[in-house]
Amino acid sequence: MSTLRRGVHGYHDPAMVRDLVYRLYERRLASDLRDSALPRHVAVLADGNRRYARAMGHEDVAEGYRVGGEKIYELLDWCHELSIPYVTLFLLSTENLQRDAREVGSLCEIIAETVERIAHDPRNVERGLRVTCMGALDVLPDELRQRLKEAEEATADRDEFHVQVAVGYGGREEITDALRRLLATAAEQGHSLERVMEELSPEAIGEHLYTTGMPDPDLIIRTSGEIRMSGFLMWQSAHSEFYFCDPYWPEFRKTDFLRALRDFASRQRRFGR
Repeated sequence: MSTLRRGVHGYHDPAMVRDLVYRLYERRLASDLRDSALPRHVAVLADGNRRYARAMGHEDVAEGYRVGGEKIYELLDWCHELSIPYVTLFLLSTENLQRDAREVGSLCEIIAETVERIAHDPRNVERGLRVTCMGALDVLPDELRQRLKEAEEATADRDEFHVQVAVGYGGREEITDALRRLLATAAEQGHSLERVMEELSPEAIGEHLYTTGMPDPDLIIRTSGEIRMSGFLMWQSAHSEFYFCDPYWPEFRKTDFLRALRDFASRQRRFGR
């Protein structure tokens, strides 16, 4: 319970004052961005769920993932408000699947519930939100893979707001799989190895990545204070801008998101030129 403190004009609640300050700051940040160049595609490494759960005193780290799942819905609201049409969320890596079986089971259930809610939320239906899943989906538990597939199918005819979820994803695996599929396609077409080498190009490899059809991310955000990419979108991030921030994912606020956008808007993008 908040403690009431006496000020010059009577009693006030510190939590209410803090919330008011945040709301005013949000409005200022949003106003500053009104005429700024915003990213069309934002990708997020939603990191720090387990550490958040432990910091909050939870014995079961799944509580952190549950709060983190709720934060995803907020992020999508913010992106829609700002007309950002492409969002990619890194929810589960191939390495995560090696964790304790009970933790992996809880995480898979939370991911399935989150993606299903995103797909079927009436607001997202109205927004024309489409869900696609990327990663080595064949390594996922059968139930999770099926529920993700059903979410994709339920949104397949929408095309205004694109949300891509990376589940069972690894950057090295993606590039390896892309080359494997490229070579398999060439073999099916009867092409020689010499012809494959002659025609090999970044564009040809890009056509076989998990993210085919999605533009490369303009801005990649990682929460929890970690300053590394952990293999996320290794190929697609060649010209992305990166933003690292300290809050654990469940604590990520709209002010943090707006700060990331403000930082993005202040940069001069050269795309390697």
